[in-house]
Amino acid sequence: MTQHQVLFVSHGGGPLPLLGDPQHQELVAQLQGISEQLEKPKAILVVSAHWEAETPTVTTAESPGLLYDYYGFPSESYEIQYPAQGHPALAHQVLTTLAQHDIAATADDQRSLDHGVFVPLKLMYPDADIPVIQVSLMHNLDPQQHIALGKALAAINNEGLLILGSGFSFHNMKAFFAPQDPETEKRNLAFENWLKDTLMRTDISEDDREQRLINWAEAPEARFCHPCEEHLMPLLVCYGATHRAADFYSMARTLGRTAGLFYWR
Repeated sequence: MTQHQVLFVSHGGGPLPLLGDPQHQELVAQLQGISEQLEKPKAILVVSAHWEAETPTVTTAESPGLLYDYYGFPSESYEIQYPAQGHPALAHQVLTTLAQHDIAATADDQRSLDHGVFVPLKLMYPDADIPVIQVSLMHNLDPQQHIALGKALAAINNEGLLILGSGFSFHNMKAFFAPQDPETEKRNLAFENWLKDTLMRTDISEDDREQRLINWAEAPEARFCHPCEEHLMPLLVCYGATHRAADFYSMARTLGRTAGLFYWR
C-alpha cells in the first residue's frame, strides 16, 4: 500500500489569512513553513470543514472554480484566484476505493473548491500547479465514520498524494470575538493539549487512540472549543488515513486563540 503524506491544518477565519490580517501572521508563517517540510505532492486530496453531504462526495471537474463561501469581507476577497486543475482520474479512483470499503460515495462535477481548500493551498503552493480534488464530510459528523473514511482513503494507490484535512482545532465563533481573558485561554489550551497528547503519544495502542478520538466530546473543554464539531472532523479523517501517532505538531495564535497543525510523514 502506498503511504501518503497526511496533514491537518487550522485554516483561519475566512479569507483573512490572504488579506494581511495581523491576527493571522503566525498561521500564514506556519502554512508557508510546512510546505517547505513536505515532499512536493503530485496531487492533493482535501477534506474541508466547509462541505458536508449525506454521503462522502468527490469533486470530479477538470477545472474547478472557487466558492467564496464567506460574507462581509472586502471586495478583493471575492476576486481571489487559485486556478489549480482538478484530477478526474484520481477522483474516480477515490470513488472506487470507497466503494471497495463499503462506503457509498457520490461524484460531483459542478462543485467549486471552498475557502477551506483554496486559502491554505494558496499559502502553501501559490503557483497552483498541483491538481486538487475535494472530498466532503458527512452530515452526521459521526467520529467513527469519519475515521473509517480516512482508513478507506489510505488505500488509494496513488504515488505522491497529499491528504490534507482543513479545519480548525479550536472553533468557537463567540470566543473568537470575545475579549481575551485567562479563563478562556485556559479552556482553549485544555482541549488543545489533550488533542496534542492524544495524537502525539507513542506509548498507547491505536485502539486506545482511536477510542479517545471517537469519544472526543468527553475531553476537557471539548464542547467549549467545538460547540459544533465540523472543524474537528477533517482531523479525524487524517488520523484514519494514518492510524498512528503524528510525527509533527505546531501551534499558531489565530484570532487570539491557539490552534494546531498535525503532520504525518
